[in-house]
Amino acid sequence: MRQIIVQTLTNLGRYFDFVKDVILSVFRRPFRINQFVMELEHLGVNSIAIIFLSGGAIGMIIALQMVALLLPFQAEIGTGAAVAVAMGRELAPIITTLMLIAKNGSAMAAELGTMRVTEQIDALESMAVSPVHYLVLPKVIASVVVFPVLTLLANVVGTLGSLFISVYLYGIDSAVYTHFMFDMLSPRDIYTGMIKSAIMGFMVATICCYKGLNTTQGAKGVGDSATSAVVTSSVAILVADYILASLML
Repeated sequence: MRQIIVQTLTNLGRYFDFVKDVILSVFRRPFRINQFVMELEHLGVNSIAIIFLSGGAIGMIIALQMVALLLPFQAEIGTGAAVAVAMGRELAPIITTLMLIAKNGSAMAAELGTMRVTEQIDALESMAVSPVHYLVLPKVIASVVVFPVLTLLANVVGTLGSLFISVYLYGIDSAVYTHFMFDMLSPRDIYTGMIKSAIMGFMVATICCYKGLNTTQGAKGVGDSATSAVVTSSVAILVADYILASLML
């Protein structure tokens, strides 16, 4: 037990040292704009479809449950407000982050892990090129930019899915539905979710890149690193969400 605790604390210290290197790399030249744009396309543009589907599905599912819950009280017009606030504050950041961990986080860890076991990272270091600055930093910055944008997309799509279910399936008046929703929804609800998603994007990118860069044991290690990156970052963002939700109440 003592050995496990020591190992966990050691890994945590190494991770925070890695995060420090990432932050310091922001101020180093050259600024690799091309890599940043490529990561924006890979992490953001190529993820629009999955966020569109998952956000719409979550909005429709929550609307189904909320209408069934509120109908006995003749308060079904509150469905839109409940879904919009829940999506803005909690559901959109969490769903977006989990989807991007599955799609992009594992890919980051596998890519860097493969480069580590095939000694490509060693080759970069031998040429005095920092792997953190060259490989990790564009992924981290792109994640911090992309996660809030995709969270906003999930908000919009989820709210439209809720509107479709409520108006066209249950016959709720659309004007009253939207008026009450916009009365209850505040900009703070949207900003809270976007701030959360930016922080989560930083966490996901750094955790997955850290796991990839520390890959060992060849091809088997690449798979283990990708799995560990997905599990660790998923648990970390859930814990972070609780802490951020407590601070932003």
